[in-house]
Amino acid sequence: MKNTVKVERAIKDITQQDLATAVGVSRQTINSIEAGGYVPSAVLAFKIARYFGKPAESIFQLEDND
Repeated sequence: MKNTVKVERAIKDITQQDLATAVGVSRQTINSIEAGGYVPSAVLAFKIARYFGKPAESIFQLEDND
C-alpha cells in the first residue's frame, strides 16, 4: 500500500510526533507507515485522513500486489 502521509505532513508543516499525538499512536508508527513498512488499520487510516481533512483513499492507495 502506498501513502502520501509524509507529503501531507509537509504541507501542514507538522512533525511525525505531532501527527502521532493527534491520532493516538507512537512516532515510530507514523515513521513505519511513511516508510511503507506498516499498513495501518482501517480505523487508524481514517483517523489520519480525518486529521488532514481528506478522504482516506486520497492518502492511502492500494497497489496491484495488495
